[in-house]
Amino acid sequence: MKGWSKEMNSRRYTPLLHYSFTPAFLMLAEEFHDIAPPVDYSLIPPWLVFVIAFVTLSLLGLVVWWFMRRPKPELPPRLPREIALEELELIRGEIARMSPYQFSIRASDVLRRYVTQQYGLPATRQTSIEFLTAAAKAPSFSADEKSLLEDFLNRCDLIKFARYEATISDSELLLEEAIRFVKGGQLAAV
Repeated sequence: MKGWSKEMNSRRYTPLLHYSFTPAFLMLAEEFHDIAPPVDYSLIPPWLVFVIAFVTLSLLGLVVWWFMRRPKPELPPRLPREIALEELELIRGEIARMSPYQFSIRASDVLRRYVTQQYGLPATRQTSIEFLTAAAKAPSFSADEKSLLEDFLNRCDLIKFARYEATISDSELLLEEAIRFVKGGQLAAV
């Protein structure tokens, strides 16, 4: 019994879990393996991918920079006729807000600049009589244009210097004459 009690005593001190679960844990641990590192399936090294991306983006940036910096084709210069017609259309909207005196000065300035730029006559530095004398000698103007120009300048001088009590309808008539002259004596489109 002595042996029996020793055996019982040794079993008493050995935990019950030690015998029952330890071999199971060892068996499970043997079945699981360590996790393997990821496998690289790429045939191109990562540094080469970055170099290719850098070069591609640099070339793209260079193309965009060149496109933005290249000289733009210059627009052909606007003709004096186009400029004068545009200015006359701008002052058309100001007829009601502007006094006929101011309007006659603006319309006369537009027409004189047009004649100076289009025909090379110094119209901006001459009086109306001097200008009409020079225009009469110039072969550039037809008889209708000379007549229209003379009528326009006489009306402007009447408003500016004789202090004629002009109305909005007088300003509209001046504008139509100026447009007809710039268009080459044609009837103005209303």
